[in-house]
Amino acid sequence: MRMIRGLWRWRHNPLRRSTDLVEATATLIAVLLMLTVAPTVGVVAGSIAHDALVKAAREQRAQRYLILATVVKVLPHPPVDSDPETSSARDAHRRVFARWTGPDGSKHRGPLGTHPGADPGERFHLWTDEHGRPRGRPLDTATAATHAVLAGIGATAVTVGLVDGTRRLVVWRLMRRRYAEWDTAWARAGQDWGRADAGS
Repeated sequence: MRMIRGLWRWRHNPLRRSTDLVEATATLIAVLLMLTVAPTVGVVAGSIAHDALVKAAREQRAQRYLILATVVKVLPHPPVDSDPETSSARDAHRRVFARWTGPDGSKHRGPLGTHPGADPGERFHLWTDEHGRPRGRPLDTATAATHAVLAGIGATAVTVGLVDGTRRLVVWRLMRRRYAEWDTAWARAGQDWGRADAGS
């Protein structure tokens, strides 16, 4: 509030240029937009993302089935990978050849990933569609909410970036205008400005 009062009094300062007032006004508008519009955009974007993700999660839960598959044999590990990220992901799963029956009664066999200690004859859970084809785990509501919050934060950050970028563009144009005005003023003053005998 003190800044706004100071800006209001500063309007009548004789040293103030018109570009100073435009720059101060642009900054004030940018701050107000960042404090009001950016959070609103974030909330709206987060709500839209949440609704879409919850709907997708509901559809996935309706279309995917958790069944039991049986390990037929353990498949050999692929060659050692020097990349620590891929090797740790590989160590978290074991490739097996398994058999399972789909929700529609169809019989299936094929390679799958399961927990590292799986042995032949062991049963494990597998998500499939209605025809028994393997699918990923359906999206849960907690993950949907987390993604929605991240979408809202991202939308807020993008809005703040756009507002600040626009403000910086305005200030850059004003600075170019000021430099042009200074060059004109110096040219008008001439080479003799500041000398003791100038103007005599």
